[in-house]
Amino acid sequence: MPDTPTTAHPYESLTPDAVLDALASVGLYGDGRLLTLNSYENRVYQVGLEDRSNVVVKFYRPGRWRDAQIQEEHDFATELAAADIPVVAPLALEGRTLHHHGGFAFAVSPSRGGRAPELDDFEVLEWVGRFLARIHAVGRDKPFAERPALDLASFGTASRDWLLAHDMVPLDVQKAWEAACNEALAMIAATALDTTKPAGDLRWLRVHGDCHPGNILWTPTDRPGGGPHFVDLDDARTGLAVQDLWMLLSGDRAQRTAQLSGLLDGYEQMREFDRRELALIEPLRTLRLLHYSAWLARRWQDPIFPINFPWFGSSDYWKGQIQMLQDQCEAMAEEPLYA
Repeated sequence: MPDTPTTAHPYESLTPDAVLDALASVGLYGDGRLLTLNSYENRVYQVGLEDRSNVVVKFYRPGRWRDAQIQEEHDFATELAAADIPVVAPLALEGRTLHHHGGFAFAVSPSRGGRAPELDDFEVLEWVGRFLARIHAVGRDKPFAERPALDLASFGTASRDWLLAHDMVPLDVQKAWEAACNEALAMIAATALDTTKPAGDLRWLRVHGDCHPGNILWTPTDRPGGGPHFVDLDDARTGLAVQDLWMLLSGDRAQRTAQLSGLLDGYEQMREFDRRELALIEPLRTLRLLHYSAWLARRWQDPIFPINFPWFGSSDYWKGQIQMLQDQCEAMAEEPLYA
C-alpha cells in the first residue's frame, strides 16, 4: 500500500480567496458563488461573477504539463471552436488564454451545462460520431509539437517501469503482476502502437485523448445549440482516430458492436475511418489500464487521492489488476470488433 501523504501538497494553498484573486488578476470579479467541480487531475471551479454570469476556472496540476504543452491544448480547442465544432474553449483574457497566479497556471472557460449522452440511442451516437470526425479533420491539419503521443512507450512501458522502480506493487504479487504486464505489452508491441517501429500508413493526428461520456455534455436538441459539447482537452495528444471512439463503447460484445456502428455511421458521413484501427481497441484499453494504476500511484501525495481511492495499492487491488491484464491478453487475441 502506498504511504499516506506526509507533506503539504501545492493545491493546499488554493483557497477560495486564492481562486478569486486569480480571477481578479485577469479582470474578472467573483460575487462569492464558488462550486468545486469534479476533477482529480486538476482543480476546477465554477465561479459566479458580479454580473451574475458563471465561468469555469481550471488550475493546472503543477509539474504535469509545461506552459508550451498547455498552450497547445488551448490552441487546438480554439481551432476547433473556430471551425464551429462544439468544444468548450478557454477564453482569451487580456490577449491570452493561459495565465499565472500564486504559483499556478490557470485558464478560464465559459460555463456550459448538460448531461452525459444517451449512448444507447443510435441518433445520439451518430451525432457524436459526426462531431468526432470533424474534430479529427481539424486535428490532422498540423501536428502537436510539444505534446507526446499516446503509444506503447508513454502509456505502457513507462507506467510499468515507474511502478516497479518505486516499489508500488507489493512483493507478494509483484512477480505475477510483472509477468502479466510483460505478456500484455509484448502483444501490444506487435501493433502500430509501438511507434519505435516503422509507422506504416495509419494516420496519427491530434485527438481529444480522453473522450469518455463524462467529457461530453449533451443538451436537448430542441434548444438552440443543442446536442453534444466536448469538454476537457487536458489529455489531448497525438494518437489514432480510434482513441476517441473506443471509450464510448460499453456492455457486452453485441452492445459495443451496435454502439460502434452508430458512431461510425455518423463519423463516415464527414470523414473516412480506417477500419484497421479497430484492431487497436483492446490494446488501447490495456494501455489505459496500466496508465491508470501508474496515475494513481504518482498522485498519491495529493491528499484527495487516498480519500477517494482508498482501495488502491493493496495486494487485493494488484491481484485484481493481474486478472484484468490476463483478461485483456485474451481479448487482444480475439477477433476485433467490426461494424
